[in-house]
Amino acid sequence: MKNSSMFALLPVLIVIVVASNCLYVIREIDRAVLLTFGEVTNVDIQPGLHFKIPGVHDVRRFDGRIQTLDVPTESYLTSEKNYLEVDSFAKWRIGNTAKYYTATSGNEAVADNLLAQRITTGLRNQFGIRTVHEVVSGERDLLMTDLTASLNAIAQDELGIEVVDVRVKKIDLPDNVSESVFDRMTTEREQEAQELRSTGNEIGLGIEADAERQRIVIEAEAYREAERIRGEGDAQAAAIYAEAFNKDPEFYEFTRSLKAYLNTFSDRSDLMLLGPDSEFFRYLKDSQNNNQNNN
Repeated sequence: MKNSSMFALLPVLIVIVVASNCLYVIREIDRAVLLTFGEVTNVDIQPGLHFKIPGVHDVRRFDGRIQTLDVPTESYLTSEKNYLEVDSFAKWRIGNTAKYYTATSGNEAVADNLLAQRITTGLRNQFGIRTVHEVVSGERDLLMTDLTASLNAIAQDELGIEVVDVRVKKIDLPDNVSESVFDRMTTEREQEAQELRSTGNEIGLGIEADAERQRIVIEAEAYREAERIRGEGDAQAAAIYAEAFNKDPEFYEFTRSLKAYLNTFSDRSDLMLLGPDSEFFRYLKDSQNNNQNNN
C-alpha cells in the first residue's frame, strides 16, 4: 500500500521538479538576461512567467530600481592649488542590461566600484578647472549638472548604467582655505548690502522728491481755489453792500460810522487828533443836537 502511494506521488514530484527548473518569474522591479550555453540571447525579458530549458538556458536577474552609491571621501585639487575633502554620492540604475552584464557580470559591487572610479575622475576634472569659491557656492549646481551629464554618457557607453544624479554631500576646507573663503564671502555680503542700501536711498530720495512735488502742486491748487472762492465771496459781499446802500444810503453810512467808532476806540491807549468840524464825528454831533432840541 505504501509502495503504491509512493509510486503515485512520484509523477507529481517529477512534474514539480521539472516545472521549478523549466519555469521562472521576472518581477516588475527586475531586469534579466537569458543565457543560452553561456551566451546572451535575450536582453529584454518582460515581467511575468517564462519557460527555459534546464542545462541549456540560464537566467540572470538584477535589481532594476534606482540604486544609491556612496562615494568614499576623496581629496581634490582646485585651480588655485587648494585641496578639498569631498564626500559625494550618486543615484544610478541599469540602462542597458546586456552591456551591464558584460561589464560587471551582474555583480552590483563591481558596478559600484567601477562607477565610483569614474565619479572620482569626473570630480577631479571638474574641481581642477574651478576655484574654491566656485566649487563651494558660485558654480556648485552647474558643476553637478555638468558632471552628471558627462558621467551618464560614459557610464552608459562603458557599463550600461544610467546615472540619474550626482551630488556633493559635504566639502571640508583646510583652515587657511576656510578663513580666506569666509573673508571673501563676508566681503561680498558687505558689498551686496551696500549696494542694496544705495539703491534704497536712491529710491527713497525719489519718493521724497515726488511727494514734495505733489505737496507743492496740491498747495498751489488749493491756494488757487481759495482765492477763487474768496474773490467770489468778495464779489457777493460787494453786491450785497451795494444793494443795501442803494436801499438806504443814510443807514448804510450810519452803520459804517459805528464800525469805525468801535475799531477806533477799542484801544484806550490810541490817540487821535481831529478838527472839531471833522466829518468823522458827524453822527455824534447830530445825536447831541437832537438831544438838546428834545430838552
